[in-house]
Amino acid sequence: MAGARQDVAHARRIVVKVGSSSLTTAAGGLDADRVDALVDVLAKHQDKEIVLVSSGAIAAGLAPLGLERRPRDLARQQAAASVGQGLLVARYTASFARYGRRVGQVLLTSDDTSRRAHYRNAYRTLDQLLAMGAVPIVNENDTVATDEIRFGDNDRLAALVAHLVRADLLILLSDVDGLYDGDPATPGTSRIAEVRGPKDLEGVSIGSAGKAGVGTGGMVTKVEAARIAAAAGIPVILTSAVHAAEALAGGPTGTHFLRTGRRSADRLLWLAHASTPRGALVLDDGAVQAVVERHSSLLPAGIAAVEGEFSAGDPVELRDGGGRAIARGLVNFDAREIPRLIGRSTRDLARELGPAYEREVVHRDDLVLLHH
Repeated sequence: MAGARQDVAHARRIVVKVGSSSLTTAAGGLDADRVDALVDVLAKHQDKEIVLVSSGAIAAGLAPLGLERRPRDLARQQAAASVGQGLLVARYTASFARYGRRVGQVLLTSDDTSRRAHYRNAYRTLDQLLAMGAVPIVNENDTVATDEIRFGDNDRLAALVAHLVRADLLILLSDVDGLYDGDPATPGTSRIAEVRGPKDLEGVSIGSAGKAGVGTGGMVTKVEAARIAAAAGIPVILTSAVHAAEALAGGPTGTHFLRTGRRSADRLLWLAHASTPRGALVLDDGAVQAVVERHSSLLPAGIAAVEGEFSAGDPVELRDGGGRAIARGLVNFDAREIPRLIGRSTRDLARELGPAYEREVVHRDDLVLLHH
């Protein structure tokens, strides 16, 4: 195990995610001491490039708006986030300033990350901030994100940011010091020190709710985030915020998820995990075979039906005749254009409608298979 954790100790570019419960008071406001304690740990590592994915905007905005608890409706969550995000970044700015470090705010929606141009732009911004010695503070753009374009929790966002910036390590900090083989409050349960793959989690009961009630994630979202990152070639340490220093040093704290896949620089991981399909294309049997087995693009001739309303560039689901989702991709046409393309060859369409129609409905470079 010591050898495996050497990877952690030698990691140069690190994404650290911290949950609301680790930054706020029981009453729901920002706890300046807790923020300072985290910054004390992160700022000491001048030799590492750190991206901080920080929850806490909604929680920080509750008290100033006179809200006693996290609202359930999206509009009031967005109002709280709008007030709280400014407070959160101001707190980090002041705290990192004690070490002469600057911070930069980066707010993302899943829309920013599944579209090719937006994805590249997000990478360039984060990479430039790191090159200039700043600490990017990343959060979901709660004030504009709708239910359709939400990441849903910052654990998954952190895994995807780690992939985006080509991080060497992801550290997930919460109020629990690792993954346990049962409820940590129950006597006799023990912390799982290492997860080498999905088999190590078979039979493990994973709870869903956080203790403090101010966050959206629980252990389920953290394990899912660790699985996404590990599959993208990035090791993960899951531990509590009070053990952050030990985690960064490669110490034996928390649960260590070893990488299970190879690192890739493409954005298809985003398409698979961050995008919400706006509609669906139902494929005939020949097209299903071409897409799944030959990794072909989807042509109009292979489409049997279209569902939903979407625009060119939106993510859509590709389904077989039985309604099973087999892939996800970025579509090149609006939903209302597709019915007249169905079942026809691109050559015929180009002759009748013009050269713009001599192309794929979903190009294979914009398509990711969903493995069931």
